[in-house]
Amino acid sequence: MHRSSRVLALASLLTASLLGGASAHAQQLKIAVVDMQRALHETEDGRKAKATLKKLFEDRQKVLDKHQNDLKSMKESLDKQHDVLTPAVLSKKQEELQKAFAELQTTYMEFQRELQSKEGELTKDIIERMQRIMRRVGQTEGYSLVLERNESGVVYVPSNYDLTDLLIQRYNAGEGKSEASADASKPTPKK
Repeated sequence: MHRSSRVLALASLLTASLLGGASAHAQQLKIAVVDMQRALHETEDGRKAKATLKKLFEDRQKVLDKHQNDLKSMKESLDKQHDVLTPAVLSKKQEELQKAFAELQTTYMEFQRELQSKEGELTKDIIERMQRIMRRVGQTEGYSLVLERNESGVVYVPSNYDLTDLLIQRYNAGEGKSEASADASKPTPKK
């Protein structure tokens, strides 16, 4: 569902609830937000994942920097020799330069895909655990709706409706782990 569709659905829900004659249901509507990105960056596991990604990025950046410097040297050398090279040799060297540039672009794109894949791999379990914690908080605290702050278009919310700090505390305290290991130990149903 697109962001604008979610915002419209939320607006419709709130409008129907609040304008429905101030029914008992509307008065019981309890909504909160959580900033999953901030929580991801502030949990211990999230920091570890970020450090791993930073190291991978730095390693890949060194490779790209070397390729870029080699390319720059090739270009400078070609520029210096431009007037003394025969047209055939000049053309060949320009083709080599273009090929090296294309290889650099390909390498850059491969590294981008690798970093995105690694980020997904490193954060998938963390995010799933956070979602389990937030479902539990929503159920036990009686929330009708818990929105992801960045995905739902929330511009402002009073701090007492923001559950991000609670999520970070519960995550760092180890909540949500047992459910993941219990889920993993359950036998998968046969089809």
